[in-house]
Amino acid sequence: MSESWSVIEVELTVADYFKMLVAELNGIAYNKSAYRRALLSFLDQRTESAVEKKRQNISAALVKLGQPYIKGYLPLFNYQQLVEEKVVEYLKDKPELELLFRSFANKEIQQRGQTNFEKLLEAAPEPEKVHEPQTPYIRKPIKVNYLEQEQKNHSLGMHGEELVMDWEKWNLKKEGKSRYADEVRWVSREEGDGLGYDILSKDLAGKDKFIEVKTTKLSKKTPIYFSKNELDFSVSNKEKFYLYRLFNFEKSPKMFIRQGALNQACLAEPINYRGYF
Repeated sequence: MSESWSVIEVELTVADYFKMLVAELNGIAYNKSAYRRALLSFLDQRTESAVEKKRQNISAALVKLGQPYIKGYLPLFNYQQLVEEKVVEYLKDKPELELLFRSFANKEIQQRGQTNFEKLLEAAPEPEKVHEPQTPYIRKPIKVNYLEQEQKNHSLGMHGEELVMDWEKWNLKKEGKSRYADEVRWVSREEGDGLGYDILSKDLAGKDKFIEVKTTKLSKKTPIYFSKNELDFSVSNKEKFYLYRLFNFEKSPKMFIRQGALNQACLAEPINYRGYF
């Protein structure tokens, strides 16, 4: 068995992955193990572990292209160039997938039910160096970044910020700081989005906390998108700035927190340029 996967193996695995992704985005239950067992019979003596890693590689390629992926397969970026090429080919051959991605990004979030605040918080992942293959320029088959579009989803963002508001008040009261809970303010709703943060809270010593909330329906490894204004504010106020990252929001919300400037909380990648004349 060779180390590198063949063209046909990657094509089969990509097609298999997209069948599961379409089912997931349509809310249809499916069995990952059954898909994996069926796929293995067509591959060159690959192990189940190898198939799982290749599926994570496909998730990573979709993230690089700005598209949704299967939540259960966290992006793994050390993939062979062929993976990205075959994902791009598949998207070109299936232009109807963009309608599904658009629906995912723009879906209205219903009023959330009760959240168990005791189980909301998880440890923050450590930023990892992303190793992507040095691919030549590839014209993206889908021009819209639907991961970024999802983050801009108004109902998703509002429900995420509301949950953080409630959690902050609950946590302060739990820590015996009820007097600070009354001072928590939803500034992005009161004053708009231009301040560089969403919620003004207090730490346990009564000092200001500037909280930026980023919410996704996908996993904790989904990249966040932030403006220069948000970055500049976080750098200027890094001792008081906190990123609250909500994920898996639609099904069972979880959250991690990182303190400090945004370019310290994650591995920031510049994606836009400005040209002066």
